[in-house]
Amino acid sequence: MNVEEIVQVDDDYVQDVHLFTEMLRAEGPVRRIRMPRGLQCWLVTGFAEARELLADPRLSKDSRRAGELFESKLNGATVTGTIRESLSAHMLNSDPPDHTRLRKLVNKAFTSRTVAGMRPRIEEITTELLDALDGEERTDLVSAFATPLPIIVICELLGVLPEERGDFSAWTKILLSASAPDAARDAAQRMFAYLTALIARKRAEPGEDLLSRLVHTTDEGDSLSEEELVSMAFLLLVAGHETTVNLIGNAVLGLLRAPEQLALLRADPGLLPGAVEEFLRFDGPIHMATLRFTTEPVEIAGVTIPADEFVMISLLGANRDAERFPGPDSLDVTRAAGGHLAFGHGIHYCVGAPLARLEIEIAIGELVRRFPGLRLDVAPDELRYRLSSLVHGLESLPVRLS
Repeated sequence: MNVEEIVQVDDDYVQDVHLFTEMLRAEGPVRRIRMPRGLQCWLVTGFAEARELLADPRLSKDSRRAGELFESKLNGATVTGTIRESLSAHMLNSDPPDHTRLRKLVNKAFTSRTVAGMRPRIEEITTELLDALDGEERTDLVSAFATPLPIIVICELLGVLPEERGDFSAWTKILLSASAPDAARDAAQRMFAYLTALIARKRAEPGEDLLSRLVHTTDEGDSLSEEELVSMAFLLLVAGHETTVNLIGNAVLGLLRAPEQLALLRADPGLLPGAVEEFLRFDGPIHMATLRFTTEPVEIAGVTIPADEFVMISLLGANRDAERFPGPDSLDVTRAAGGHLAFGHGIHYCVGAPLARLEIEIAIGELVRRFPGLRLDVAPDELRYRLSSLVHGLESLPVRLS
């Protein structure tokens, strides 16, 4: 691979992302790439460089300016207009002081006490889903377990009715994949209309859910605007289940491909909290962190990235950097994996990280306890990953349960 070559992020890349990021990092931790829709940007794959840039204020996340840059670089052929205008005014796509204000308001509603109090309900949902698999010889673990668990959890947390969950889940998959522009616009419009109606309902008839608290929360007289509420609901719904869906699937696959690690975990359930960090490091649910752009020239690893350039940071690549994690391509449930970047770093560190950790700990612990005969039902090379530069997750995970 030539260091000057612009690497195409396509299906081949996504299907073997760890190999590609290792090859790129070997030639330099900062490289030029071309995204599936044609956008050229810079990709960072080294741990030290990724951690530095994730907290660098010279890299902006302002969604409106990013949209303008996106259009100019693709000669006006934007495919994100509706998504950007309707759904992206949340804290993940903002800089201080707007980000500081938005995060403060969300933190008032999304407390550690709220998350800790969800343990019994998450355990109950997990048990119900696994009970439904009792007596089955085989199943697709993504559709039968990894997907419904976090969807039920986040919908109950936000106060989304059971009959509405399927629609928003389908729209989310379109918006996070390399779908055709028309399909993405249609999904964004439907999502926007749904969330607008949902917020109106919470305003008129507030409940005990998180979204009702967000609608009515204030801080020194400040509150979220209608646009901010819609986009924040979108962020929490999407991020609140997509990361955990993919993390469960990736973690189970990692264990099934390393049976000695699965045996260690079964023999000593006390390893589970540390193992969760290793699952996040080894094969996390997010490939590239969400879009950033330089507001001035930035020098990193001997490379100068000009102003007004998009920068993508590979969290998967950074977490497999041998300079930070020796033997990075091996799953080790006894590893001290703290300090990984699976949830990002800096002011945009994932607000839902405690909930994701709790869900994965309960899900994996109960799954491996209940099904001692759990094993893959296909050859590993038959598994397919979703075509997305953002999320890293399996399309399906066929397993035998007994």
